[in-house]
Amino acid sequence: MADEGLPDELRELGRRLRVPDVDGESMAERVLAQLLAERVPTPEPEPRPGRRWWWARARAWAGERWRVLLAGLTGVLVVLVLTPPVRATVADWFGFGGVAVRYDPDGHRVASGGVVPGCPDPVSTARAARLAGFEPLIPDLLGPPDAVVVTGSAERGRAVISLCWRDGERTVRLDEFPARLDIGFAKQVTTPPRWVDLPDGAHGYWFATPHLLTFPMTDGTGAAWTHRVRTAGPTLLWATNGGPLTFRLEGIPDPERARRTAESVG
Repeated sequence: MADEGLPDELRELGRRLRVPDVDGESMAERVLAQLLAERVPTPEPEPRPGRRWWWARARAWAGERWRVLLAGLTGVLVVLVLTPPVRATVADWFGFGGVAVRYDPDGHRVASGGVVPGCPDPVSTARAARLAGFEPLIPDLLGPPDAVVVTGSAERGRAVISLCWRDGERTVRLDEFPARLDIGFAKQVTTPPRWVDLPDGAHGYWFATPHLLTFPMTDGTGAAWTHRVRTAGPTLLWATNGGPLTFRLEGIPDPERARRTAESVG
């Protein structure tokens, strides 16, 4: 009877046994899973940022923005102080001693051959000073002018003294006016003017090519203030260093001679 129940017990034991390589995970799979579990750290919750952390981030952000702003301002100052062509552009934007200069590289080219006008209806130098409210300065290199004329009047705050010299068949003209004068002269150029250094820290611009010049004119009573346009030739424009006057010299085509003439202004 005991032998008759043995087969049933063996079958029950076989059902309970598990073969590792066939039933479920193999040994290699279990070892690999254990190695991966040991190499991957257990994630920890990040600490909540406190006041010190926020303050450090704010200081870092402000420092970065300040460095960018300082670099930009430094670049602007270097351009304005060290680069003469850019200084010329700045003068074009803001005007120069009562003269507004418009640089338009795409504008219409002005034909050469513009004639420098003389000084009609001249007056004496002393009378010109009384009418304009300031003494005209005469370049030693040119000597006494052949004619002097005043446009506008000191009472209206728009007075220009023009000195004229005859140089063969051409005219040399020097316009002098207060630097605080409301914009009366206007230039439209297609070529940027060249920066010119003069003695005593004075500076100016050389306009080498013909350009359009808008200038003020008045009637006999000085009541009207109109503008006319003419073609101007090579011109040197400068202002005295710290002084009240602006000068506009036209009729000398050589820039070096024009610069020497400006240097000789008393």
